[in-house]
Amino acid sequence: MQLIRFCGDHGQIRWGVKDADGHRDLTDTIPGVGTIQDLIGQWEEVGSTLPAVAECSSLLAGTPSLLSPVPEPPRIICIGLNYRDHAIESGMEIPCEPVVFNKLAGTICGPDAEVPLPACSKKVDYEAELVVVVGKRAWQVSEADAAECIFGYTCGHDVSARDWQLGRPGGQWLLGKSFPNFAPIGPVLVPAAYMPDPQDLCVKLRLNGETLQDSTTRQLIFTPAQLIAHISQCCELQPGDVLFTGTPPGVGAARKPPRFLRPGDVAEVEIDGIGVLRNRFVDSPKPA
Repeated sequence: MQLIRFCGDHGQIRWGVKDADGHRDLTDTIPGVGTIQDLIGQWEEVGSTLPAVAECSSLLAGTPSLLSPVPEPPRIICIGLNYRDHAIESGMEIPCEPVVFNKLAGTICGPDAEVPLPACSKKVDYEAELVVVVGKRAWQVSEADAAECIFGYTCGHDVSARDWQLGRPGGQWLLGKSFPNFAPIGPVLVPAAYMPDPQDLCVKLRLNGETLQDSTTRQLIFTPAQLIAHISQCCELQPGDVLFTGTPPGVGAARKPPRFLRPGDVAEVEIDGIGVLRNRFVDSPKPA
């Protein structure tokens, strides 16, 4: 079961599923569930009926224009140094608790969206990540209860301007991570019930067809449930929030020589069971 959010023929935003035969529009098939947000909120009531509803729905003609599988979320929370092999690559100690930061509104975009390279940065880096979508309110929950708060999973790309993130006084993680479209996600959203083992997924990033990141979520230091439990001690998570769980080794800043993104580059994030998130990087538009 892969959920999609897409642009309809007349510009309206719709939702549906992708299966082996193609894409299906389910926007008007379940009363009271007109959006992905509605589906997340009512999953316990309607989730079990979705396969049968999808099977009775007609296939869309052609391939729809996919959007980010969830719209601008209430919170975009990210984790740093959460892969053992990436921490070693970065010359950092293995964290004893999650390293948490966030991205601002305006960073989320979808598959095939263009990502402008800011004129004020010369060191924009790539980071393939598994992204968790929260399905239930989580406030000071245990690890066991946190697992029940996960709605599903998608691919994410934590684009990072290293000269802002690390090269400014004190380190400007928030600013270095928050340029427009610096958080592509997609192409689909896989509900947790349909993801056999999120802790055994291959995570890859290809740049212009060349594989630069290739690891597995078995290398995660903190699992998605551990992350949600930890964050929820300080921050009340809400349905629709997204959590970037960290990147594996192979980032551009750690290469010798370093390799940063340039206009025309095409990055592909691929994760088992989810698919390929593809985005092109372009020059930042000049101010009017």
